[in-house]
Amino acid sequence: MLREAVADNLATIGGLLPRPRKRASRSSWVGWALLAAVALLLLGTLKPTSAGRGKPQPEEMVGAAIPALPDHDQTETGTPPGLDAPRAIDPALFRLAVRRVVVDPGHGGSDPGAMMRGMREKEITLDIARRVAAVLRADAFEVLMTREGDETLTLQERVQAANSAGGDVFLSIHVNSIPEPLRRGVETYVLGPTSDPHVERLAGAENSGSGYSLSDFRRLLEGVYVDVRHDESRRFAQAMQGRMFAALRRVNPDLEDRSVKQAPFVVLVGTEMPAVLTEVSCISNEEDARLLRQNDYRQKIAEALAAGVRTYAAARGLGATVANRGPGGM
Repeated sequence: MLREAVADNLATIGGLLPRPRKRASRSSWVGWALLAAVALLLLGTLKPTSAGRGKPQPEEMVGAAIPALPDHDQTETGTPPGLDAPRAIDPALFRLAVRRVVVDPGHGGSDPGAMMRGMREKEITLDIARRVAAVLRADAFEVLMTREGDETLTLQERVQAANSAGGDVFLSIHVNSIPEPLRRGVETYVLGPTSDPHVERLAGAENSGSGYSLSDFRRLLEGVYVDVRHDESRRFAQAMQGRMFAALRRVNPDLEDRSVKQAPFVVLVGTEMPAVLTEVSCISNEEDARLLRQNDYRQKIAEALAAGVRTYAAARGLGATVANRGPGGM
C-alpha cells in the first residue's frame, strides 16, 4: 500500500496521471487512517519553518543543539556545571585604535583649584592641557578639550562631553597640593577605593560641585568593576606615570615617584573609556612651584603626558610608529 502511494506521488510530481486503482476495501481505509494519525503526530513535533523555505530559524537551531538545563543543575555562581564563567577579553586582541583623546584641564571659572604663591591651579592646568593637545594633534590624534578657556564646568558636564565625543581615552590634568611642603612628586590615579586619608580628602575636594545628585550614585557605580575598563585604565595610568616621572626627573632630580593610585574621583566614575587623573606637580612645594612658572617646564610636562598616550596607544596594538617619539627621544 505504501509502495503504491509513493508511486502515485512520483507520477503526480512528474506530470503523469496516477494509474487507476482498485476501490479500497474497509481494511485499506483503516490502514490509511492509521498512517494519517502517525503523520499528524510527527507533524506536531516539528516547528514551522521560516517563510516556508524549509530552513529553521536560528533560534530553533540553537534550541535544538543546546537544551536548557534545569535550575537545580546550576552552580552557586549561576554557571551551568562544566561551563567556565564568562571572562573579560583583552581589547588588544582586536587591535583597537586610540584615535580620540579627551583632555580635561582641571577646575576653571569660579573654581580656582589649589592656590599658592600667586598661582592658581586652573590656569596651570589649562596651559598644560593646551600644550598636550598641540603635541597630540601633531601626531595625528584627535583631541577634545573639555574646556578651552576659563570656564566653570561641573564634573558631570566634563563627563558628558567626553562620553558624547566618543573619546578613546580620558586624561584629566591637575596640580597637587600636599600638607607637607617638602614633599614633591607626580602621581596618577585610576578609579577605585582608597583608605589613604590624604587621598580621601583630595577626592572630596576634587568631587565638590560634581553636578550629580544622590539618585545618580547607583547608576554611576554600576558596572565599574565588571568590564575591562578598569584594567585598561590601569594600563593607561602606568604608561602616563612612567613617561611623566622619567621625563621630569631629568630636570627635577629630587622629584618623587608617587606611583599609580586608586581614588573615587567622579570624572573617573562617569567616563565610559579608560580614564586617568594626573597630578603633574606639587604647587605646595617651593621648588616645584618655581619650576611651574617656567614655560619650558610646562612644555616638558605636556610632552611627557603626550608620550604616555602614545605608549598606551602602541600597547593596544596600534600607534607604534609614534610611540617612541617622546620628549628627547625617550
